[in-house]
Amino acid sequence: MPRTPSRGRPPWSDVLTPAEWRVVEAVRHGMTNTAIAGRQGVSVDAVKFHVSNALAKLGFDSRGELRLWSGVRSDSALKGKERDMTQTLQLGPIGQIGRAVSDVAAAERWFRDVLGLPHLFTFGDLAFFDCGGVRLLLDQSSPQSGGRPSPSILYFQVADILAAHAALSARGADFVSAPHMIHRHADGTEEWMAFFNDNEGRPLAIMAQAKG
Repeated sequence: MPRTPSRGRPPWSDVLTPAEWRVVEAVRHGMTNTAIAGRQGVSVDAVKFHVSNALAKLGFDSRGELRLWSGVRSDSALKGKERDMTQTLQLGPIGQIGRAVSDVAAAERWFRDVLGLPHLFTFGDLAFFDCGGVRLLLDQSSPQSGGRPSPSILYFQVADILAAHAALSARGADFVSAPHMIHRHADGTEEWMAFFNDNEGRPLAIMAQAKG
């Protein structure tokens, strides 16, 4: 007799489901459950559920371990890519500067209409502008301390974010998140970042693009 087709979602060959990956990438980006829920249009309980499942699957006990996990999703352009550790690490030009704002819509209008900066795109509570080839990120979701915006972040471009992360870690750089994908453009180009602290505990980041 022919088998009756099984119902429900098809099996996923990766270590995490697509929904779990979306939440894990946001956790590695430093976002809270509430911020993730707002960004992804799901409930906070759904975010907690995915975080709990990811921790169980990966054998982790804490969210901190999840932030430092260097896993790469199976459909990423970086999956299976060999790291070229023979090349001397060289940080490229500053590709982006991040600045926390309290109202991204108001900030977008001001930087566009008052300063006249070319507006690239807005994604949720993030707005991007071009500053002569350097991207300016206005981020409403950045945590604030004592009611004041968090420090600006310099994002250094690197050719290979996995190799750069390994090399900087070996030199003693204090990474607070493993390399993670923050966005995939319509043409398949992936935006990757990893955050670390300078000698005074202020945030820095490396960034790279990956294409399939």
